[in-house]
Amino acid sequence: MKPFPLFLTALATTALHLTTVAAQPAVRARVEAEMPRLLELYKHLHANPEISFQEAKTAARIADELKQAGCEVTAKVGGHGVVGVLKNGPGPTVLIRTDLDGLPVLEETGLPYASKARTKDDKGNDVPTMHACAHDVHMSSFIGTARVLATLRDSWSGTLVFIGQPAEERVGGAKAMLAEGLYTRFPRPDFCLALHAASDLPAGTIGHTEGYALANADTVDILVRGVSGHGAWPHLTKDPIVLSAQIVLALQTIVSRETSPTDPAVVTVGSIHGGTKHNIIPEEVRLQLTLRSYSDEVRNASIASLKRIVRGQALAAGIPEKLLPTVEVSEEGAKSTYNDPALTKRLMGAIGRWLGPGNVVAKPAVMGAEDFGLYGRVEPRIPICIFWLGTITKESVTESIKTGRTLPSLHSSKFAPVPEPTLKTGVIAMTAAVLELVGKP
Repeated sequence: MKPFPLFLTALATTALHLTTVAAQPAVRARVEAEMPRLLELYKHLHANPEISFQEAKTAARIADELKQAGCEVTAKVGGHGVVGVLKNGPGPTVLIRTDLDGLPVLEETGLPYASKARTKDDKGNDVPTMHACAHDVHMSSFIGTARVLATLRDSWSGTLVFIGQPAEERVGGAKAMLAEGLYTRFPRPDFCLALHAASDLPAGTIGHTEGYALANADTVDILVRGVSGHGAWPHLTKDPIVLSAQIVLALQTIVSRETSPTDPAVVTVGSIHGGTKHNIIPEEVRLQLTLRSYSDEVRNASIASLKRIVRGQALAAGIPEKLLPTVEVSEEGAKSTYNDPALTKRLMGAIGRWLGPGNVVAKPAVMGAEDFGLYGRVEPRIPICIFWLGTITKESVTESIKTGRTLPSLHSSKFAPVPEPTLKTGVIAMTAAVLELVGKP
């Protein structure tokens, strides 16, 4: 009896593949027709970025675009979050996410549509703004996918939930949208999908990672306290600068001596500030750190070890109890993103049939962070997949390999995706992924 349902499953999968392949000409024609509007949208978004928690105008534009595509739209979900629901009969529910926010970066690309926008950050500082992480690419591909699928309803059956998520750069938007009922007020997805621009892949290609793809990221602030005094009489002080140096070195043992060599982890001290003058031993020193890992077990162990080491070093230096260092782990920490292996294999197979051999490549996991992983960290768990979208010319990649010159990375003031081939590939790849899940057999 067992081979029979497996045989039926194989037949259904083959039929689905044939259906999605048959849909390719219509999809490609629709993408070509949409390109002028998508390029206009992309350049508008690129020139008008808004930083995390300030994405009001961006969210309004995305909401309007989703309405025009035929979605039932709800705004202000988890801050400036937008949800568009497109129902088309029985079938799976697929969530497609884009992020909305830009970064406080001064654009130096020299593009005619470069951002000149400025704003006030949450501390009141005047800052420039730029889509240096290519969320403008994400949004434009997202809207293109919604438009294409809305016009090809005969090719699929199910429910699509398009979400515009705020504050990805501050890893707060996914948490806020889930807290405001994303999975209770709207159809709960069977699968969650997203794409992210890659600064090291040529336009026309897709990168993917099975399993852990992006890391846990925790921001830690350490205040090291001491007893100040004259640099000529150090024996009368408790020097927080020397103690901070000992702490910085000791923290490296978290990775080298307390974490299994097979478990990736990073402890980086990104800044150290203390003192005002050559001959004054100060009262305090401030350290800023980032911790990176993939598994929750390594993350929790790293934080616990850090707190123990900091306290132990201070006690060894003779710091009194009332002046022991304080350790603050920010609530803005990101949780790792785990791409469901079976789902990722399935989607990359489908995208490969659309883009052709050699245009879908495996990429190693990175220690960068995202909050997309939260959409799968619910009970019962939801399979998720985020994949990489190439954004630069093949010539740039070849030249970089040849000369060793580093390409502008994500968050660089000089990062400039090539719009048309990038957007075409983004829309086609995401459409192919969605049709693989909801396409009519």
